[in-house]
This record gives sequence, C-alpha cells and structure tokens, in this order.
Amino acid sequence: MGTATLDDKVAAGGDRPRRRRGRGRRVAGLFVAVAVIGTAGVAVNGLGLLGGDRTTDKTVSALPPATTTVTRQTLLDTLDADGDLGYGPTTTAVSRKPGTITWLPDSGDTITRGKSLYRLDTKPVVLMYGKTPAYRDLRVGTEGRDVEQLERNLKALGYDGFTVDDEYTDSTADAVREWQEDRNLDETGVVELGRVVFAAGKIRVDSLESEAGQPTAPGQKVLSYTGTDKVITVKLETEDQRVAKKGAKASVTLPGNKTVSGKVTEVATIIEPGEGQGAEPETRVEALISLGTQKAAKGLDKAAVDVTFTASKRKNVLTVPIAALVALQEGGYGVEVVEGGKSRYVGVKTGLFSGGRVEISGDGLAEGMSVGMPR
Repeated sequence: MGTATLDDKVAAGGDRPRRRRGRGRRVAGLFVAVAVIGTAGVAVNGLGLLGGDRTTDKTVSALPPATTTVTRQTLLDTLDADGDLGYGPTTTAVSRKPGTITWLPDSGDTITRGKSLYRLDTKPVVLMYGKTPAYRDLRVGTEGRDVEQLERNLKALGYDGFTVDDEYTDSTADAVREWQEDRNLDETGVVELGRVVFAAGKIRVDSLESEAGQPTAPGQKVLSYTGTDKVITVKLETEDQRVAKKGAKASVTLPGNKTVSGKVTEVATIIEPGEGQGAEPETRVEALISLGTQKAAKGLDKAAVDVTFTASKRKNVLTVPIAALVALQEGGYGVEVVEGGKSRYVGVKTGLFSGGRVEISGDGLAEGMSVGMPR
C-alpha cells in the first residue's frame, strides 16, 4: 500500500487538513488492538504507511472539539503470551550397544557427571558433560572435539597425568584405565561407543522407555531426560518472533501473582499438526525462558504462567494518543496544536505505538503542548 493511496483515502477533499472522523478507533484497531497478537508498537513509518517528517504551519480559525496534552514518557513494545512452567524439552537416550538392561534410575532422579545413567549387562553407561554426542570409539591416535570433551570430564572427575586437548595419547589412555578400574569396567584404555552419554549438564530423568531385564540393541530407546532447571515454554505465532529473540528479557507471572524476571535462552521453529481432519500443519515459534531465580518456582513442577516480552523500549519521548493524529492533505500525519485561542497543524514523524499512544517528533513540538482530539 503506497503512502499516497492511504492519504488520498483519509484526507481527500477541501483546502485544509481534515481530522479523520473515528480515526482513533480505526488506527488503534490497526496498531494497538493487535498488540494482543504481538504487533503492538510497530513503527508505521518503517512500513511506509505514514508520511515522513513534513511540517505544515497552517493556522485555522475553528478550534477542535477537545484537546489533550503532549507528554514525555517511556513507551514499551510488549507482548503478553501464555507459557508453561516445566523442565523444557526432552532428549531420548538410546542404547548404542547390544545387551540386557540390568538397572534403570527412577523418573525424577537427578544424574550428575560420572554417575550411571543406566546399566547394561551390569556395567554402567556413564553420564558426562558436553555438547558433542558420542559417535565413535575413542582410543590412542584419535583426534577431535570429542576427545577434548572426554579429557575435560576426566580432569573434572579427578584424573590427571594428561593434557586436555584434542589428542588421545598414551597418557589419556592411562587415565582412562584408572577410570575404568574405578567403575569396574575392563581396563582397555579405550572408551567404546555406548559406554558414555554426553549431555549439556546434569540431567533429570523424565520417563523410562525400557525396563530392567529387557534386552536392548543399538538404536533402542532407554529413557528420556531434561535439564534440572525449571524453564518456561512459550509458543508464538511466527510474526511474533521479533519479541522472542535469544537474549531478550521477559517478565513471568507465576501462580499466586508472584513475578520473576526471565530471559529467552532458545528459540526454535516448530511444526504443529493441524486441528481436525485434513487441516494443514501450522508453523509456530517455540521460545524457552530461563528464570532469574529458581527459588521462585520452588514447589511448582508444572504450571500455567503469564509471560510479558519486551521487544523494545523508547525512553523519554514525546507522545500523544493515537486518536490525536491528523492525516495531512500534503501527505503524512500531524497534530493540531492549540495555542492562544488558535490552532495550527504541525507535521510529525511517528515512532513506537503502544498502549493507545504514539511516539511523535517534529519541529516546534514540546512537552505540555495542547493538541486537538476528536470527541
């Protein structure tokens, strides 16, 4: 939609600028009512809907039916959304070795570095920390990020005599043999695929996919797990992703109206199946929010919460109600400034729309000025 087309619709006819009747309702409906679905605060100049910083100094004799005051304040571009308190997404641990499950933890158990995630033929499958998943045997001569990851864990568990780097040396193998002896494993100096499961940190067992005594094979699910910190999961429409960027701040209202700060830690695009037979799948955005303090969620395992995202903040700016904007015939928008029993039109540049108000700037504008309003 071009600027001229919009201005022609709202300001055509007559020799003087006309205040658009009912425009407060229509503009607010376009930019403020949609705040409910996440587009509040859109800078309409950026979309090319309004004109630029055109200034007009036309004086008119008829005064507006009502006035309001130009105020200086902070505007926030926010979005309210529903969220779910929990432990975040689950990850499935699958067996990489054939054998029989001889021990499993309980759902809700916390497993830390060096501890058994489960036992296969009475031998432990051990949890270690790292982002690179295990995908091969590690032995003397092996090089790579997974080697460094293993060595970092061995060092943290108290084993030494080697350099933490990406090379699996004889010294690494000696430390591995010590570790194997302590875990009642065959002292081969080789960490075979399936003996270690790497996770980002300590984990919480979410559910069991197998049971003790059941045979297993490579690729078979054993259990699922999550992180141990409580997080908020929020699903948004794709057009709302601007407010949920990684690192963005959020305010979370927990049951009992307890409010705690939060921060977006992960954002992912997900596909949800359509509702009803033959419905098309829907693309949505899923955001994970970490809590500023875990203590605030103590005693809450799962709960519905309210989340307020803040996409941007405009500090110390001049604002007027959206309904105070006037479509100027020469293009763009302005406000009708009332002074000394007379009024004149001043072109403005609009900024953030929020809560029924709009940020304005332009020559001759000042805090405390009276501007016209429709009745």
